Amino acid sequence: MYDEEMPLNINDNYSEMKGNSPSTIHHFYHKLFKLANNMNTKTAKEQAIARTKFMKKFVNEFLEEWNGIK
Repeated sequence: MYDEEMPLNINDNYSEMKGNSPSTIHHFYHKLFKLANNMNTKTAKEQAIARTKFMKKFVNEFLEEWNGIK
């Protein structure tokens, strides 16, 4: 699910990784958080931005729990 020894880097290129993220949480950074930038219509971009905000909240809460903050 998460490998804390691998840095979370949103600038990693998912295609260079051949679709293999080190963990599920890394997949959010490598691909899912970037989807809004690839939407072609205004409506799709708006929905993607809202969903990205939701995903970021989830990941932040997960990381807080993982690190014993919450």
